[in-house]
Amino acid sequence: MATDTELAIRIAGEAGALLLALRNSGEFEGKALGAEGDARANTLILDTLRRERPDDAILSEEQKDDAERLKASRVWIVDPLDGTREYGEGRTDWAVHIALAIDGRAEIGAVALPGLELTLDSGTPPPLSPAATPLRMLVSRTRPAAEAVAVAERLGAELVPMGSAGAKAMAVVRGEADIYLHSGGQYEWDNCAPVAVAQAAGLHCSRIDGAPLTYNHANPWLPDLLICPKEIADEVLRLVGEVSPAA
Repeated sequence: MATDTELAIRIAGEAGALLLALRNSGEFEGKALGAEGDARANTLILDTLRRERPDDAILSEEQKDDAERLKASRVWIVDPLDGTREYGEGRTDWAVHIALAIDGRAEIGAVALPGLELTLDSGTPPPLSPAATPLRMLVSRTRPAAEAVAVAERLGAELVPMGSAGAKAMAVVRGEADIYLHSGGQYEWDNCAPVAVAQAAGLHCSRIDGAPLTYNHANPWLPDLLICPKEIADEVLRLVGEVSPAA
């Protein structure tokens, strides 16, 4: 029987392959492609989890929520297609998120970046690279968070626009950027798998007020997070407090 990590990696990879094949087929385009990809990947993921882990609960962006999950210790939190816009536009900065939260903590995670033919996981995270000079701050390519822009100015950091939450978080894990500071609103499925991988790699992961990230709440809204090297976390959190006292 596969371990939880092995299962997460396999499911993320299979969903990613399905999404690439669908996009390459030319059967759908734009928003219709994103909607179809979301639906097909969700079906694959849920069917596999129900077969392989029938006693575990599931929270998926693309599935009607079931409050019974709140009674469960083990909850798979999944985003079948993170970055639907980027996927539909033919870009590479989109992802598949497969996470297992145990007692509210992001313990197991796999994030597939199918456009890059890469899957990162919490079992074998890559070694961290030293932070760059100047620092590189990831922001949304369509709606950069005001706090992130203000903190970047104070740090003298370069802004790096990118698509999905998973792609941004994995850019920090991979050493392509240094800070992912988000305050524009997310749900648990947007960051549970990325946080599991980033934590395993040795990065700091928290809310932007420094509070821990916890999962499997009745309301899955999780509006903000910070992922960065531990040695700069205190400074980034201090600056967030300065630019957004209510953070």
